[in-house]
Amino acid sequence: MLTVPGVIAALEAMHGHREWHWWPEKPPFEVCVGAILVQNTAWTNVERALERLRDARALDPARMAALSDAELESLVRPSGQYRQKARKLRAFLATCAGAGGLDRLLALPAAELRSRLLQTWGIGPETADCIVCYAGRQPALVVDAYTARLFRRLGMGPAAEGYSAWQEWLVSSLPAVTDERAAERYARVHALVVLHAKHLCRKRNPRCGACLLRGACTVPDANDPRLETGGRMSQTE
Repeated sequence: MLTVPGVIAALEAMHGHREWHWWPEKPPFEVCVGAILVQNTAWTNVERALERLRDARALDPARMAALSDAELESLVRPSGQYRQKARKLRAFLATCAGAGGLDRLLALPAAELRSRLLQTWGIGPETADCIVCYAGRQPALVVDAYTARLFRRLGMGPAAEGYSAWQEWLVSSLPAVTDERAAERYARVHALVVLHAKHLCRKRNPRCGACLLRGACTVPDANDPRLETGGRMSQTE
């Protein structure tokens, strides 16, 4: 019988060699900015916006805060919805300042950090968990529409839908780990699911022949509304 650890092991075998944009060496502030900019867009668009911010030397909280609204909007424009996203970045900067700076914010216990992020305008559960996990390097398992696509196709998943249901189901289905290892494990699980969805388990025209899980896959109707095209589970962020 297929288990979640078995699925993750297969994903590791298929995609463990691939690059991931949020591996630990990425600067925390860049991770936070990327987590906000990737809402409702493709990562390739975020990379263009990050490059513009990098060229402007604005991937720093103080320098970004010093930009005018017009300057910030112009720099993040490639990510789409640039006016809203500039406002979200401003809100995040205010949260950082309220905590005494980015380092102090990210050093808060995971539950408190997540709570503060969720109180920030424009940040929902998925974005908050991305920041906790990849920038704060604390335990938080990110789930998204790719998670639902993969596991529903394998006939697995929670009885209910929604972010919390998927997160609770996946956490409970993984082996228990210590806090010291949980952050690394959760980051790896999320990365592998996204890489699999992008390279093989596509919404349309999936590359099933190259998938080690094809024997267990049901490949449901591509029109299933639960299997949305984008990577975000929630459109409210």
